[in-house]
Amino acid sequence: MTTMPQEPFDGQLAPVEPLEGEELAVSLTVKDLDRSLAWYRDVLGFRITQRHEREGRAVAASLAAGGVKVLLGQDDGAKGWDRVKGQGFSLQITTRQDVEALARRAEEAGAVLETPFTDTPWGIRIFRVRDPDGFLFTIASVRPSA
Repeated sequence: MTTMPQEPFDGQLAPVEPLEGEELAVSLTVKDLDRSLAWYRDVLGFRITQRHEREGRAVAASLAAGGVKVLLGQDDGAKGWDRVKGQGFSLQITTRQDVEALARRAEEAGAVLETPFTDTPWGIRIFRVRDPDGFLFTIASVRPSA
């Protein structure tokens, strides 16, 4: 196990070249893969780009929505079927699409919005929704100029 130095952060970058990421993809473990696939397709509009099988049984699926990539993996129960998922963080998807229309589509597909569509004072339009396993997504766009 690697341990991090205990000195307080001084605001300076490390003397090594900083990470310059190109993309961030997320892998989420879900209780019911088929249910989650339907939710991501119908509520958020993801496309299923690949299904992953092991011994003839679905174990995961790759999804995409524009440049956003999500891998959903079927929970095998090894850590307990009732373990809590999706606590302590949220995933934000930024889009140029009409966020109000996306929020309506999500509700029409049966989603309950955690935060209803709103225009924030800092110029961002958002809504928040949880997937069937409790993972929180914030869907956001910049508010068009008046």
